[in-house]
Amino acid sequence: MRTPRLRARLCASLLPPPKRHFRVLSRSISTANVSFDSNPPPDSLDLSEWSSHHEEEITKLASKPLRDLNLTDLIRFGRPPLSTPALITSARFTRENLPIRLSRRILALRNLPFIIVSNPHVSQIFDNYRHSLRSILSIPQSHPTTPAEELKFTDILTDIVKTHSNTIPTLARGFIECRRYATPTEVTTFLDQHLRERIGTRLMAEQHIALHIASTTSPDEAANQTAVEDLGGNSNTYIGTIDTALQPSRLIDSCASFVGDICELRYGVRPQVVIDGDPDVRFPYIPVHLEYILTELLKNAFRATVEAGQQAEPIRITIAKDPYSAGISMRIRDRGGGISPDDFPNIWSYSFTTFSQDDEETEGDALDRFNSNVASAGDGSSIAGLGYGLPLSRAYAEYFGGSLQVQSAFGWGTDVYLKLRGVTVEGL
Repeated sequence: MRTPRLRARLCASLLPPPKRHFRVLSRSISTANVSFDSNPPPDSLDLSEWSSHHEEEITKLASKPLRDLNLTDLIRFGRPPLSTPALITSARFTRENLPIRLSRRILALRNLPFIIVSNPHVSQIFDNYRHSLRSILSIPQSHPTTPAEELKFTDILTDIVKTHSNTIPTLARGFIECRRYATPTEVTTFLDQHLRERIGTRLMAEQHIALHIASTTSPDEAANQTAVEDLGGNSNTYIGTIDTALQPSRLIDSCASFVGDICELRYGVRPQVVIDGDPDVRFPYIPVHLEYILTELLKNAFRATVEAGQQAEPIRITIAKDPYSAGISMRIRDRGGGISPDDFPNIWSYSFTTFSQDDEETEGDALDRFNSNVASAGDGSSIAGLGYGLPLSRAYAEYFGGSLQVQSAFGWGTDVYLKLRGVTVEGL
């Protein structure tokens, strides 16, 4: 049985996972008696006194080559617990790359039409990125160099992850309010780039936080703080945020149970899920990414199946191991009537949704109700969203070289094909 704590945690998975598997955000990390060189490097900016000169410095940071983050980067430092030199090297790798990523997002937000960036919700995200950059640049280049400095740096990363935990719903609200000032294509282009880069930025920070916890606490305490058991995992198989022996079928069962509960609450029934193929397959991947993708795909399949009156037909999920890589392929098939030809071209557009609100309910009311519902499984929960789920799921799938494709037989049902690439972990 899923505990109330886990149920609440999984409810948050309807939006990109902010901090479910890393309860380090509430962990107090003491940074007393930590000091750095008295002469900070040129890129240590005081963003509270930004000027055109500071903006030039940000532009210089943003112009540096952006390193593509891959799974090999995340496991390059080895299995925890890491040695002190390895943990410091991980921190310095993160310190070197995060300012470039944050600066790129700052400039992208600043370059939006003034009326959009002036929106209070978009402006809040802009300020959050500036605050995060200021925090990172408070650590001089070529640092941390000591365990105490690494501890302070981890504390900063923890604050950054917490600051950006509500980026998606906040941006959603802002762009809904500004929808008359930008075309759907412009909105999708911006959000697709922004949210894909956000995946790497957040993951880079969370990876070091997880490595820090696993390397500086007892195994039992580390497992408790990262809540790996909630996903059917074993702390011994984790390298930071990566489960090197992730079993997708167990995540499917967990997500299907959660989505089924909300479906039954909303519609009074729930379809069954049948897993076939190779349910025992395991591969190295990031559980929170797969959990988000599965929750979104199952949410769509459950709703379509019930609304088509086909709840007696099971949703079939076939899992297959990729014989040429460390990855997997997955097909999710439903009898929910498919997607209409008019809607199909729009399924990858942010804010596109087929969910119909009551005429008297405004879009703002719908957004408030949706955000409230995904935070808990209380009365009135809806498994329909704002249209960010499917394109964001594709962004997660494609980030490490995977893919997400949809094939629809209108009047019959939908097949979704998910491919994910793992990484070789032998010898670690």
